[in-house]
Amino acid sequence: MTPPTATMTAWTQHRYGGPDAVRPETAPVPVPAPAEVLLRVQATGLNSADVRVMRGDPLLLRLAFGLRRPRTAVQGRDVAGTVVAVGADVAADPAGLRIGDDVVGEITGGGLAPYAAARADRLVRRPAGVDAVTAAALPMAGGTAWQALALAGVGADDDAAGKRILILGAGGGVGTFAVRLAALRGATVTAVAGDRSADVVANLGAGTVLRHRAADIGALPAASFDVVVLIAGEDRLRPLRRLLAPGGILVLVSGGAHRVWGPIGTIVRGMLLSRPAARIRPLAATAHPEITADLARLAAAGDLAPHIERTWPLDDAGAALAHVDAGHTVGKVVVIA
Repeated sequence: MTPPTATMTAWTQHRYGGPDAVRPETAPVPVPAPAEVLLRVQATGLNSADVRVMRGDPLLLRLAFGLRRPRTAVQGRDVAGTVVAVGADVAADPAGLRIGDDVVGEITGGGLAPYAAARADRLVRRPAGVDAVTAAALPMAGGTAWQALALAGVGADDDAAGKRILILGAGGGVGTFAVRLAALRGATVTAVAGDRSADVVANLGAGTVLRHRAADIGALPAASFDVVVLIAGEDRLRPLRRLLAPGGILVLVSGGAHRVWGPIGTIVRGMLLSRPAARIRPLAATAHPEITADLARLAAAGDLAPHIERTWPLDDAGAALAHVDAGHTVGKVVVIA
């Protein structure tokens, strides 16, 4: 199984900027390096990280992704597809991926194209019964939610029964996963979400839903929650810390919106406020293929169905990026190749 042509149309950018900086261009089909495979992309899930890299915002991010322009010209990091070629090292590994394998994973970019090269060790095989659109919604948002809950002691192996969890920013990609995973683990979930997402998070398992425009977080009783997860919003840390029961933990997934430093200021304030008990913990989520595999198994079992607000065809990937860039996505957006 090999690509039928040597070129493809990929959504490409040569400068930082908004969705208008990303345009379809003819590009060569990638050739996989020894540790890589070539994927025929079937679906790509978009995340806020894609638009942050697209814009180079905050400026601190450019140290890792390119000072003047994105080092990876094609966005799209959550990819589900089929292996159509393998590098030499992958071919030599008896347990390695093989041509024809359906896979999913968080890669370093390139998903907004018909073909993408990816390190084999960042991909996992897709369980039977999990379609490409569902799979592409899982890795980054689901993985971030998984790691946030684990940081707060609500991991897959923790006894979360009866724990009271407040999730702020529950209507987005990470938030909807956090609500569902916390509910699956037996926690009692209170979600703060917008009007458009309130019913969604309730259906995912939130016992109480507070509308963020009307909710007065500061008026909630002190020591109301064992865990607070701040995913979106500019809520001050002191009022949130007041909501923690003895031994409670506040996890910072959102890190502030400073144009230059991004999350650094909020993280430093959290560290100072959390002394000496480390009750405020910033999350630096990273790609974990084993977590993606666990999420896929939950999806295959019918326990986890990501809320997908809308899909776009690859030809309209620019419109999908613009939608995510606007910041009002409920759940996930997926581009279908």
